Amino acid sequence: MAVISIPRALRDRLGDEASDDFATIIKEIDIEARKEAISIAEERFERRLAEEIGKVKIEIEKLRSDFKLYFVILLFAIIITNPRALDLISRLLGIVK
Repeated sequence: MAVISIPRALRDRLGDEASDDFATIIKEIDIEARKEAISIAEERFERRLAEEIGKVKIEIEKLRSDFKLYFVILLFAIIITNPRALDLISRLLGIVK
């Protein structure tokens, strides 16, 4: 923390004790202002973090849906290119070849 230096002219008018008290008040005001600034910054950060987490969750859900679709397409491609799989499906569904 910075040391507050009271100018000589003001110290001469106020006296040593009042100058020290004045410096103490200024330090306390500075401390409170810093605390308030940190509090505001924390609130903004938390709000922004929550927004970004929400966006990430949406993107993850989109990817999850895409992967399900890709899996179904891959499974379908494997089935239609495999004669044994086609034969098994036709038997299960009761379709005669």
